[in-house]
Amino acid sequence: MHPEMVSLHCTIMRGGTSKGIFLLKNELPKNPDLRDKVIRAVFGSPDIRQIDGLGGADILTSKLAIIGPPTRGDADVDYTFAQVSIDTSKVDFKGNCGNISSAVGPFAIDKGFVQATEPITTVRIHQTNTGKIIIAEVPTKDGKALVDGNYAIDGVPGSGAKINLDFSDSEGSVTGKLLPTGNVKDKLDVPGLGKIEVSIVDAANPVVFLKAQDVGMKGTETPQEMDGDKELLDRIERVRGKATEKIGLVNNWQEAATESPYIPFIVMVSPSASYETYNKKFIDEDEIDFVARLCFMLKTHKAYAITGTICTGVAAKIPGTVVYEVLKEEAKKRKELVFGHPAGKIDVEAQVDDSGGKYVIRRAAVGRTARMIMDGCVYIKKNILSQ
Repeated sequence: MHPEMVSLHCTIMRGGTSKGIFLLKNELPKNPDLRDKVIRAVFGSPDIRQIDGLGGADILTSKLAIIGPPTRGDADVDYTFAQVSIDTSKVDFKGNCGNISSAVGPFAIDKGFVQATEPITTVRIHQTNTGKIIIAEVPTKDGKALVDGNYAIDGVPGSGAKINLDFSDSEGSVTGKLLPTGNVKDKLDVPGLGKIEVSIVDAANPVVFLKAQDVGMKGTETPQEMDGDKELLDRIERVRGKATEKIGLVNNWQEAATESPYIPFIVMVSPSASYETYNKKFIDEDEIDFVARLCFMLKTHKAYAITGTICTGVAAKIPGTVVYEVLKEEAKKRKELVFGHPAGKIDVEAQVDDSGGKYVIRRAAVGRTARMIMDGCVYIKKNILSQ
C-alpha cells in the first residue's frame, strides 16, 4: 500500500443507460461530511473533467451506489444512491436512479450478497433513499448473473440478458404521496411564463410533467439542441423550481438548482411524432404512444431515467394528467406503453387503479440490462480523511 494513499473496494457497473461506481457501506466513514469528501475524491469532483477520479464528466456516469447488508427483514441487500455533482461539491442523496438500480441485483449476486438460483434469481433491494423495495429478476447461470442475451435497450450498444425490475412498491417515494399536491393537475405561477399547467407525480421518484409547447418546445428536440439553448433550460428550471417549492423540497423556488438539483425530475411531453434521435436513428410516430424529454441536474437526459420511466408510465394511467392528455387514445386501455426519448424508445408496464377516489399502483415494471465493467480498488489521498 502506498503510504500516502488509502484504498477502497470498488466496482464499476453499467446499469441500463447509466454507469455507476459501487462502494461498500462498511468501508465508508460514518460521518456524513467525511463520507462525502471521500466520495468526491473517488469521483474527482468538483472538476468539469473529473480528471483526478473515476467520474466520466457526464451526469449519466457520475453516479454512486453504496451497497450493504439488509436493514429490513424483507430485503436481501441495502442500496443507497447518490448523484455526484461534477462541477460543485454537492453529493445528492435525494431520490433514486432506476438505471443504476438495475445493476444492484447482478452486483449482489456476483459479490455473494445473494445466493444464485437458476435460471432466475430474485433480489429484493431495499432502496434506502426512498425506503421502498425494488424487486429485480436477474437471469443467472453457474452462480453468476448472466451478461449475454438478446434484449436490447436504446442508448446502449448491443444486447444483453434482460433484467426485470418491479417498482410496484414505489408510491410516494420521496413525498409520501402518489399525487403530492392531491391534484392530477396544478397551475404554477412561473416568473416570466405566467400560469403553467403541470402534473406532479411521485412514483419511484417525483416528476414534474408539462406539455412541451408550454415552454416553447416542439417536443422532439435532441439533448444537444436543448442544452445549447440556455434560455430554454432557464424556462424549464423556473417551472421545476416552482414545483419543487410547491411539494416542500425547498423553501424558495430559487434554491432548487443548488439545494435539490437531482429531484424532482422534469419531463416535457408531446403527442406521438416522427423524429430522428441524436444518434441518427429514425423513430416513426406509429411506433410510440407519445414523446418525452427529461431533464435533471439542469441538463437533458440523453436517454431516459428508469425511475422517470416508471413515474411516466404511472402518470399516463391517471386520467387528467398532462401525460394522459397527450397519450394516444387506444394506448389508454393498454398496460404496456412505448414512448419516444432522445436515444430511441422505451417500454413500460403500468397499471393504476382508482380505489374509491385514491389512485393505487398495481403494476410498474421495466426491463433493463446491466454488467460489471471493472472490479478492484480505487485509491484516494490519505489526507482526505484528516481534512
